[in-house]
Amino acid sequence: MAGIRVEVSPKVLSWAAERTGVNLQRKFPHLGEWLSGVAQPTLRQLEEFAKVTSVPFGYLFLPEPPEERSPIPHFRTVPQHMPERLSADLMETIQIMQRRQAWMREYLIEQGHEPVPIVGSASVLEDPSAVARQMCKVLEIGDDWAASQRTWTEALSALKDKAEDSGILLVTSSIVGNNTRRKLSVEEFRGFVLVDEYAPLVFINGSDGKAAQMFTLAHELAHVWLGRSASFDLRDLQPALDETEQVCNRISAEFLVPGDSLRQFWSMVREQTYRFQAVARKYKVSEIVAARRALDLRLIERDEFFYFYEEYQQRERQKRKAEEGGNFYATQNLRLGQSFGQAVILATREGRLLYDEAYRLTGLYGRTFERYAELVLGGRW
Repeated sequence: MAGIRVEVSPKVLSWAAERTGVNLQRKFPHLGEWLSGVAQPTLRQLEEFAKVTSVPFGYLFLPEPPEERSPIPHFRTVPQHMPERLSADLMETIQIMQRRQAWMREYLIEQGHEPVPIVGSASVLEDPSAVARQMCKVLEIGDDWAASQRTWTEALSALKDKAEDSGILLVTSSIVGNNTRRKLSVEEFRGFVLVDEYAPLVFINGSDGKAAQMFTLAHELAHVWLGRSASFDLRDLQPALDETEQVCNRISAEFLVPGDSLRQFWSMVREQTYRFQAVARKYKVSEIVAARRALDLRLIERDEFFYFYEEYQQRERQKRKAEEGGNFYATQNLRLGQSFGQAVILATREGRLLYDEAYRLTGLYGRTFERYAELVLGGRW
């Protein structure tokens, strides 16, 4: 049965191959013949092809490629550097988050929760500095909130906690679901936001360096305040040529490193060799955010910024390799989001959610789910 040749549309095979964003020729030596129609794959080969390309098996028997549209706008800083369609990994990640968000929305409504007031509470026409101050107020952090944190990593953790306390579902992951073989590309996106009045969801691409995640989180929070869903790459920490993206970047920059404060501090460190590091230490942001803010305020020239940016990226790539691994269950708390994970576990324990559905929502099964639930309810991480 497995040796039977299966007639499939070359156009559908080509669509499936292109959406993966990787070269499949090594895995499937006869792919060129399949795409030209000279030969057809066997049933077993087609099953493997569907698995590798993350395409539902039945799709490969369609006469024409299905039309896949992103459920949210995807903004690229440099559009010509990326294909128009989203990768299968990003598309599936958004769909997973949409399913979780839909369940969480229904759960919160059943529990009698009110809509989250910050969603859409600001406008692109408002002064970015005023919106940034409002964000600080709602999140209950002062203008100098970062100074109370010992390191920028602690500041990032504190900001994540404040975001979840305000009603935002916060997820950080570097892979699709729990599939460690499907790494999310930071070149394609740094994060996305799914706006909902009851369960706004923020997703941070964990493949990015932890230092860059602070800026991504601030940018995503601005999206929640403006009530605009989107995914974005923020290449070189620059937004796409879109009004909302431009405004979100100005809000997030002011939120992290207030302009007036930096200008005053810069006068004390501008002659120092490690001035970006000095700014990073003061505001608890990454060095690259410090440099980007200095460029935006015209405190440095573009050539200096991009020279520093390239050197910084090389250091970050080495650091990310060293950071790979870690505790599986602690990582789940990031991949699922603390609020969502707790809600699913409580609903399951109370009999309001079937275990099969809990497994599907979390991607954790059997004893693995139970172990995760024990750690969450016991607060042991």
